[in-house]
Amino acid sequence: MANFNIDSKKARTYDAIVVGSGISGGWSAKELTEKGMKTLLLERGRNVEHIKDYPTTNMMPWEFEHRGRLPKEITDANPIVSKCYAFGESSAHFFVKDNEHPYVQEKPFDWLRGYQVGGKSLLWARQTQRWSKYDFEGPARDKFAVEWPISYDDIAPWYSHVEKFAGITGNKDGLDALPDGEFLPPHELNCVEKYFKEQVSKNYKDRHIIIGRAAHITEPQQVHLDQGRAKCQHRTMCERGCPFGGYFSSNSSTIPWALKTGNLTLRPHSVVHSIIYDDKKQKASGVRVIDATTNEMMEFYADIIFVNAAALNTNLILLNSTSSRFPNGLGNDSGVLGKYVAFHNYRASISGEYEGFLDSTTDGRRPNGGYIPRFRNVYKQETDFLRGYAAGFTAYRQTYNDKNGVGESLKAGLHETKYGNWGVGSHMMGETIPKESSYVALDKTQKDAWGIPLLKIDVGYDDNDEKMIKDYIEQVSEMFSNAGFKNVKAHDGKRNPGNDIHEMGGARMGKDPKTSILNKWNQVHACKNVFVTDGASMTSTSTQNPSLTYMALSARAVDHAVKEMKAKNL
Repeated sequence: MANFNIDSKKARTYDAIVVGSGISGGWSAKELTEKGMKTLLLERGRNVEHIKDYPTTNMMPWEFEHRGRLPKEITDANPIVSKCYAFGESSAHFFVKDNEHPYVQEKPFDWLRGYQVGGKSLLWARQTQRWSKYDFEGPARDKFAVEWPISYDDIAPWYSHVEKFAGITGNKDGLDALPDGEFLPPHELNCVEKYFKEQVSKNYKDRHIIIGRAAHITEPQQVHLDQGRAKCQHRTMCERGCPFGGYFSSNSSTIPWALKTGNLTLRPHSVVHSIIYDDKKQKASGVRVIDATTNEMMEFYADIIFVNAAALNTNLILLNSTSSRFPNGLGNDSGVLGKYVAFHNYRASISGEYEGFLDSTTDGRRPNGGYIPRFRNVYKQETDFLRGYAAGFTAYRQTYNDKNGVGESLKAGLHETKYGNWGVGSHMMGETIPKESSYVALDKTQKDAWGIPLLKIDVGYDDNDEKMIKDYIEQVSEMFSNAGFKNVKAHDGKRNPGNDIHEMGGARMGKDPKTSILNKWNQVHACKNVFVTDGASMTSTSTQNPSLTYMALSARAVDHAVKEMKAKNL
């Protein structure tokens, strides 16, 4: 008679398990399956198939009951997620609502999440910049965090690897503080943006205005056609899901590619409870999963485990993965797991007007704008705050309608759009400092719907952030004034940490197991067959949008993991 327990365990055993199907998880699954690994991809949310499950992607404004806006009762019930710029009637189904997975805020923190296959890759802003050597060298120079165990040279070939597949538009700008990549043809700056670029170049030797770099296909290559993806149509409705695959997402790109290998098993509705540690083998043997529809606890097994649940949920899983060997969380011999969490500071913005180019306006839409690479403390410490900030920059023609009159004259005024001056705007993207006092932990008493402890978040701004905001306002306001912009106004939105959706750290990489969780290959120091390649792994945050770096780290780590497994080192 067959041993059903053995048969059942065999059916739940794979070469590799990936936890989370967002940007980093999708890349981990793609790379593992391409290398012949039978891989289980676990996603806590529902399945979302490319095109099929984008219900609003082709809807016209008048087809929405509220013309795209959400009713007050929904925003009132969701004070956290409602703050996200992309949360609206056309995209609310891709966001976690406030009551669906609560958390404990020791300080105000907006935790924005997307629980479905593809995760936040359906919702991200798609801006993709490489880090430079100065970003990786910064912590060692400034002593504000532990040293990165890798350099730009280590990750550069992996940036190229993921850029070619994902499709990144950009211009070869030749800036050592913002390395060029494998670019598709760039979008264009408009006439006022080009004017500002010229003025900045004239007035400042160390400051530049470039067109943003974004994960949009402007000229499909064969690898994109092989994925079934097409050119970006510039609809700027990306948060609905793109039926053309014009921007990169796990749903349109890496997951279908992994499925085509025949080596991927995708399991949605799978809430990962913890990682199983085998004391005898001294390594992880699998993961415990709670089926989100039945609440059944089950176990899956593999030789390699990639944790890509997004930064804070990855910390939650590792902290909840306790055993006699790791009573304080998997790999947490150093005691730093959950600590040194950082984020991007998007609080400040600046607006103004330009009275020139009144014979011109823009035509069509564009999925990105201008970008001001970091220029503070790049080569040496030169301010009273550590690190620096990048910034966005856009220009647009202001429009208005004559609302005077009554009857026919009012209708005529409302019907005719008139043009005013050009409006200009910038927002900051500041690097925050990882600190031991910025942490996440498991709440000792409260649990979620699946019996897992709630995550407690204690992350906030500090004096360094305030000084950086002040400098950004001073410097960019000066740049605006020097360019002849009028009515320049600065604004501090006081937005909460987390609203940037770029939280990082908690399971940081480092050279010393006493002060870090992961080594230079994104392996857990004390549990070599577990890898973390999402935002939790970041030692510092830089000023650049982080997703491209997660992709590159994932591909690099998988390459190492498979080689080590074949060499029987895992």
